[in-house]
Amino acid sequence: MPVLPTCLSGFTVIPIAYPSSSHFIYARAHATSKSKVLEPNNVLPEGRTLFLVNVPPDATERELIHLFKHCGTVERVLFDLNSADALAEHAFDSDEEMAEAAEKPDTEARPRKKRKLQTSEPTPPEVIPLPSPSIRKLHKTGSCAHLIFLDSSSLAKALLPPTSPKPWPSSEEPRGLSHYMAKYDNERPALDAIKSHADSFMERFEFDLSKSKQEAKYRKGEAIVDEDGFTLVTRGGAYGQTLGGGVGVASKKFMLTGQTGSKRKKGEKKEKEKDMFYAFQRAEKQRKALLDLKKNFKADKERVEKLKESRRFKPY
Repeated sequence: MPVLPTCLSGFTVIPIAYPSSSHFIYARAHATSKSKVLEPNNVLPEGRTLFLVNVPPDATERELIHLFKHCGTVERVLFDLNSADALAEHAFDSDEEMAEAAEKPDTEARPRKKRKLQTSEPTPPEVIPLPSPSIRKLHKTGSCAHLIFLDSSSLAKALLPPTSPKPWPSSEEPRGLSHYMAKYDNERPALDAIKSHADSFMERFEFDLSKSKQEAKYRKGEAIVDEDGFTLVTRGGAYGQTLGGGVGVASKKFMLTGQTGSKRKKGEKKEKEKDMFYAFQRAEKQRKALLDLKKNFKADKERVEKLKESRRFKPY
């Protein structure tokens, strides 16, 4: 068996042993650029961050923490930090930490004030989520990760070349074919769960819709004036009555004829379907016209014969 190099282009080679295969991870200390060293919100602290390359696609944060547990305490694991999703997730977490840190001294220094219970406002209905079992998130092949240790001594231990391949830690999340089977089942939940989720979502939607209508400025009998001082003009009913506020304008039919046309007379019937719309209607009409023409021709011929006989001279 050939001897594997312990270091390659400045990276420490870490062999990983799977039950039926092997893998290699390359690690080195993270180097921060000069422009980001002085930044207060530096995501990756220098001297405590381990940079990993060729991380397995199905690796999780928990598995990497267990893999380097012998080196020291891992504070955080970041996958593909150059992507926008990872940066946004880290920014969201850092904002939450800053907000919690800012709230702590205020709560200790100032006594809490008793809040008045507002029983008049109804509580919005909760949306029942769909069942989501724990499934590992797959990364791109050859992806990278950053491990932030609690101290710099742990980073030095992690960069030491291992004497033998490290076994990959096991986890509860399914791997391989079991992962795709669990994902298939997760994407097709039971009909009862879908029905309860859809019903709760529609209840929440109707609640938000009614609340937005109550808070809306566009109400009946109230004129809406924009920032420039113009009044909103809306076209309403026959006599200019509007249903939601604003200045009413009569309909075009009432302005031209003076009739509302909303009520139908008792003797008036509904409009029938259009004539000559279908091809069979046109053929039937032509056939009927031809029969009527022949019938009228025969009647006229008989009438002419009767006139001739009545005008004939009979001396005896």
